[in-house]
Amino acid sequence: MPSRMDEVLIVGGGLAGCECAWQLAERGSHVVIREQRPIARSPAHNTDHLAELVCSNSLRGASISNAIGLLKEELRRCGSLVMRAADDSRVPAGGALAVDRTRFSAIMTEAIERHPNIRVERCPVDAVPDARPCVIATGPLTSDALAADLASRLGEASLSYFDAIAPIVASESIDWGSVFRQSRFDKADLGSDADAVAYVNCPFDEAGYKAFVAALRDAEKLTPPDFDKIPYFEGCLPIEVMAERGEMTLAFGPMKPVGLTDPKTGRRPFAVVQLRAEDRGETAFNLVGFQTRMTHESQRQVLRMIPGLENAAFMRLGAMHRNTFVDAPRVLDETAQLRALPGVYLAGQLTGVEGYVESTACGLACGRMLADRLAGHEARVPPRTTAIGALLGHLKREQRPFQPSNITWAHFEPLQGRVRKNERKAVMAERALQALEGWR
Repeated sequence: MPSRMDEVLIVGGGLAGCECAWQLAERGSHVVIREQRPIARSPAHNTDHLAELVCSNSLRGASISNAIGLLKEELRRCGSLVMRAADDSRVPAGGALAVDRTRFSAIMTEAIERHPNIRVERCPVDAVPDARPCVIATGPLTSDALAADLASRLGEASLSYFDAIAPIVASESIDWGSVFRQSRFDKADLGSDADAVAYVNCPFDEAGYKAFVAALRDAEKLTPPDFDKIPYFEGCLPIEVMAERGEMTLAFGPMKPVGLTDPKTGRRPFAVVQLRAEDRGETAFNLVGFQTRMTHESQRQVLRMIPGLENAAFMRLGAMHRNTFVDAPRVLDETAQLRALPGVYLAGQLTGVEGYVESTACGLACGRMLADRLAGHEARVPPRTTAIGALLGHLKREQRPFQPSNITWAHFEPLQGRVRKNERKAVMAERALQALEGWR
């Protein structure tokens, strides 16, 4: 337990934990970071540095015409330590922000360890600490012991141990003349508005379906590192695994056409891919049941064989990997505090955000909102019109089951009034940066 009564304890010295600590310390709070390395090390880590990047050196697109680029710009304007270290360790990568991983972690470690308001303790944490306030930011490979303790306190159903993420396509890139709206047997989806049709259907004929299955079988697949290998569950198999089990497996699974009638032919399609709206404004749709371990390039090629998606613009590609995250809409309040454990906050991927930059943003927001409370003020939640606020808004969006997500434009509050399609992203970015000024 921290030696000072006014200290904030942060469990985990990754991107979210370090960013959260920095934001608190810069506002005068005393912070203790407990990091398990080098006493214990997850199989993903190779060094004892804080904020080690384990899977990639890319922080993705840099332009604010991309949601991820806007999120990075907001972080810079909020004084993010992670973004400062990333900019100082940048390496050439075209339109992306990529870093020298060794230099990046060294900069982060030195900045954290030299800050007069931060103390780093190297020790494992196997249970939720008694100290309050406490921020748990242990990332996707949270130790088995700590995960088990969290599950016992929150309920076993509130914690997941792997991601099955379906691709998302931009609505404007769908060929609406090739698809049709209908729910199976014309039953409305219970989570939809009463007047809305739940699904958009992409109909296959027999030849198109069989060619699609063949392409799935031949596609290049990712070979995960040992620490990321997960058992496949029968109810959540990658689409390429189902394709390998037999030519008709998908047609009797997520692509079954039962209960649907194509209005163009008056008949049931041979198979369908169903799309479900990601947001009320229907700016984006996800491919239902299309979790996959195909490479990103293979996904772009194969999924564009789906009728209506020939020119699909992917806002998120599919994935399956090990991860530990909570059922955020049910267990977290709007400040990332656990409802069942007042004074205990979560930050980073444990909340259900996905990606380095998103994890950083979650840590930054958690630190700033907690700093408000420690100063005796009401926690200021970032506006949903900002990228940071839109990302946190995803953690409150009811969905069953809850799925982690990278930041996408579908998470933002929709624009009011008519805006030309080619101007929407620029207008949303300008609106976000204006709203950020009021929050920060």
